[in-house]
Amino acid sequence: MARWLGIAKILILFCSSQASAQLNFRFFQPVEPPRNIQVMVHRGMAMAAPENSAAAIEMCVQDYCEWAEIDLRLTKDGRHVVIHNDTVDATTDGKGRIADLTLDELKKLDAGSWFAQRFSGNRLMTLSEALALAKGRINLYLDCKHIDAKLLVEEVIAAGMEQQVIVYDSPEVLEKVKMVSHGAVPGMTKYRPMTMPFNAFVENVAPAAVEIDADEVTAELCQRFHAAGIKVQAKVLGEKWDNPEVWGPVIDAGIDWIQTDAPAGLLFFNARRRLGTFPVKIAAHRGANRYAPENTLPAIREAARLGVDFAEIDIRTTQDGKYILLHDGTLNRTTEENGSVREKTFEEMTKLSAGIWFGNPFRETCVPSLDDGLTALGDTTGVYLDAKDIAPDVLVAAIHTFHLEERHVVYQSVDYSDKIRRLDPSVRTLPPLKRLDQLESVAAIKPWGVDASWSILSEEMIGMCHQKGIQVFSDALGPNETVEQYQKAITLGIDCIQTDHPLRVLRAIEQMAHE
Repeated sequence: MARWLGIAKILILFCSSQASAQLNFRFFQPVEPPRNIQVMVHRGMAMAAPENSAAAIEMCVQDYCEWAEIDLRLTKDGRHVVIHNDTVDATTDGKGRIADLTLDELKKLDAGSWFAQRFSGNRLMTLSEALALAKGRINLYLDCKHIDAKLLVEEVIAAGMEQQVIVYDSPEVLEKVKMVSHGAVPGMTKYRPMTMPFNAFVENVAPAAVEIDADEVTAELCQRFHAAGIKVQAKVLGEKWDNPEVWGPVIDAGIDWIQTDAPAGLLFFNARRRLGTFPVKIAAHRGANRYAPENTLPAIREAARLGVDFAEIDIRTTQDGKYILLHDGTLNRTTEENGSVREKTFEEMTKLSAGIWFGNPFRETCVPSLDDGLTALGDTTGVYLDAKDIAPDVLVAAIHTFHLEERHVVYQSVDYSDKIRRLDPSVRTLPPLKRLDQLESVAAIKPWGVDASWSILSEEMIGMCHQKGIQVFSDALGPNETVEQYQKAITLGIDCIQTDHPLRVLRAIEQMAHE
């Protein structure tokens, strides 16, 4: 009897040590300086790349997100692959259940074309490949649909990723992970306050973190879990929850992590609450074209949701003298047809998909009219009107029709800007300034601002413009799209940065506010 009592004490002490090993677990911090919350991007940037793909995770890294949520399943031959559904039918060019296919068979499937042709040839990832991609760059939320706990632990430890993952599963599976890893691999499970007594849950499950649905998050729960050494993740997925009306209360309740399908909107919302007015205006190039097809209503609406100062859009005239949004003079790159815009009627243009090239979720997104684009701005977002091909008097009329007097700029040549000024001096023209020695001739037409080449930005140049009452905009496109370049321009006194990467500009602002 004494022998069995001794063994029981050892088991109790062992289980207790495993529990304490996960409480107050220390995770890798991918974003420095840290924010007050961390975002967990659901299936990676699934609005702009195939869900659960390397590209979707890479976009999270590039956008300074802390976590990417990915789904795991076991193959027929016992390997972990990254995929949500139990079949390959929806997200590859194959058919069948994951559990009935070997890894070699799965690796032959095209896992990108279902989303868009630009991802043709993408392959399903193994867990080991996902861990290697994320190491030292971003944390992974492993949503375990069907796993081998021992194998998962071996893969995580072999990759040295113990502090960069959280394993989400049932308490029973988490206990296996905890035992096999000796508490080194952290776990998370769902907590439902209405059905799970708090003390018993903490004592019996003792996870490193809990997931709580947004409508059940409270400040009291967050405080109690934090006192127990457990992190709290709020799940805000779905239109009902993934919005500012829900983000604000769960952040204020004290959560640590938020799982979202709208990381850009969430991060801008959180930053504006903490920082107030930004030190620079932001213009989203062709709308928020990183997250939706350029120059479309979804891209404009996403720019508005981010709360950027301007959505930049390109205007062209159709064969029958009407106005649509498209950057190129031809249809070839961003629609399903070829040819010139000027050779198509308005009706023909507005029936074309402007989204299928970007991603299958946008296949029904058509080329928008100018009027629809201006309506999509809402009541507060400004518009940066790139007048590619539209008569000056028509553009002036549109500005007044849509009551954009205080929230617009018009970009075009000096000659075009001068024609606008003669029609209506109140219109905010923004001609290009490619060299500093052109400033006097550009200033002669009394523009509201200039769109300066990034290469000529300097404290002297911006100061000269400001002395003349001219604001300075610049396009940080291509190689200049870095946090360091943004910060340099902000320090020089630039008024507005036009960007393809709004979350990079946001990160530059966050870092400067922390200094």
